[in-house]
Formats: sequence, C-alpha cells, structure tokens
Amino acid sequence: MRKYVLATMALGALIAVAAVGVATAAKEKPVTVKIGEIEVTVDGGFSPTVLPKKTLAPISLTASGTIKMTNGGHPPAVKEVLVETDKNGAVDVEGFPACTSGKLQSQTTEKARAICRDAIIGEGKTSVGILFKESGEVPVKSDLLVFNGGFKGGVTTFFVHAYITIPVPAAIVTTVKIKKIKNGRYGLLSTASIPTIAAGAGSVKSFSLKIGKKYTYKGKKHSILNLKCPDGKVQVAATAIFADGTEAATEFIRTCTGKN
Repeated sequence: MRKYVLATMALGALIAVAAVGVATAAKEKPVTVKIGEIEVTVDGGFSPTVLPKKTLAPISLTASGTIKMTNGGHPPAVKEVLVETDKNGAVDVEGFPACTSGKLQSQTTEKARAICRDAIIGEGKTSVGILFKESGEVPVKSDLLVFNGGFKGGVTTFFVHAYITIPVPAAIVTTVKIKKIKNGRYGLLSTASIPTIAAGAGSVKSFSLKIGKKYTYKGKKHSILNLKCPDGKVQVAATAIFADGTEAATEFIRTCTGKN
C-alpha cells in the first residue's frame, strides 16, 4: 500500500475541514513531509485555543496546504476521505439556512453564492492541476464556498463548491456527511465523497479555507464549530481512498489549554 499519508491530511482539510473543525491547532508551525515523490505542506489553526474544560465553546478555523510531486509529475486524485474527530468537538447547524447539491450543480461561484448566500459557512481558494497528455499539467484556480446542507436522520451535510473552466466549464461539488460515533477518543465521523475532476485528469494542488460562522437562532447564540478542552489535546484520524484503490491513514494530536 502506498502511504500518501500527508496528502490525506491536506485533502481532508480541503473537503472535510468544516466537519473536522480541529484538524490543525493554532500557533503550530507549517509541516512539510515527503513520502516517496509526494511533498505536502500543511498549515492552519483554530482560535481561541484557551477553551472551557467541560462546556463547548465557539471556534474559528483556518487551514491551508500544498501538494506536489518532487519529480514534477502529477499528484494522485483522491476519491473519498474519512475523518474521525475528537469527541470533544461538535458541529451545530440548528436553525441555520440550508442549501442542496442540486442548486449548486453547474453553477459558477458567483451564481452559487447568489442562490445559497444564507447557507454559506466558509470560504477559501483552491488550485487544481488538470493533466493533458499532449501539453502536460495546466493549473486552474477557483474560489471555494462551503454550504450547510442541513441535518436529517442524525446526519449533518456540508457541500464544498468549486468551479473550473478547463477543459470545459464545470462545478465541482463535494458532499461531506457527518454523524456521531462512539470509537474511543473519537466522537464524529465525516465522510467526504469527492467527484471526479475533469474525467479523472484533475488533482488538488493547493487550498486555503476559513470557517468561523456564528449566528443566533430563537434568541440563542450558536456556532457551526465548537470545542472543549478537558485534557489539553485534540485528536484526529483520517483515511484517504484513492481512485486506484490505494488507501492511506494517519492519526495526529494537537494541543489546547483548558480553563475551568
């Protein structure tokens, strides 16, 4: 099994960061890791890092990353990412406006924003490499929009929208499904299904994303992302499944400071 471990973290941050919420800790230095010919740099943070020990508190998240091949080649594409999140984190969309995947399909960034403006919970940018046999890899840049898809049957849904113009105009809408689990340290499972980009020729090369949406519903304050810090650490596990059937997994811990 080829171990594209840090690619999991980077792509997981791109398409499931809203669900994870705590994948990278504030004030941590960027991490660059080489695995074979893959080089991945991941950076980001959540704030505040001083959090209650016993009750959930709102957090904001920023994340960024780059993926490249040291031989100058084209990085592999990921089909699915599974992220298990620390049981001390939570996602809350109660009363927040929701959008549907159908409304976002085939829409430019501007139209997607206009159609589901009230459902936006995060924004960022990404660069995708499209590989052409005749001319090599062509970079394509896009804004990222993260939309709330609602809560139903114990599952919270997010949609991550990007729009590319090469080789043909197309919206890329990634669906993230989040549900509660009981697995030791982990309390949430996020499953991100990544659509094929440019008939399999496209791979994510870089991204940056920020989520920190707070709102009021029925007179009560809410936050999309929430966290508590009972023991000074936050733990996340991620598994990536590639288009060729390759799987890769990693587990990592970040620190926080708990207060009474």
